[in-house]
Amino acid sequence: MIRVVFGVLVSLLATAALAAPKPCEELKAEIEAKIQARGVTSYTLEIVPNSEVHDRSMVVGSCEGGTKKIIYQKNDR
Repeated sequence: MIRVVFGVLVSLLATAALAAPKPCEELKAEIEAKIQARGVTSYTLEIVPNSEVHDRSMVVGSCEGGTKKIIYQKNDR
């Protein structure tokens, strides 16, 4: 019984740690690395509050507990 309770407790703590809100700069760096790995050279990533998002199709990430979004825009050459 103690093993079961301990197992449940450990899994709950692990789940909470995985679901922790990610800092925006960290998420932006991860997204930027993926974009650059695909060979895209001319783009803009911007962190904005939810209220400033006008085009949902530009959103590529959500951070700080869903209060901010990261938007992507490909720049024309």
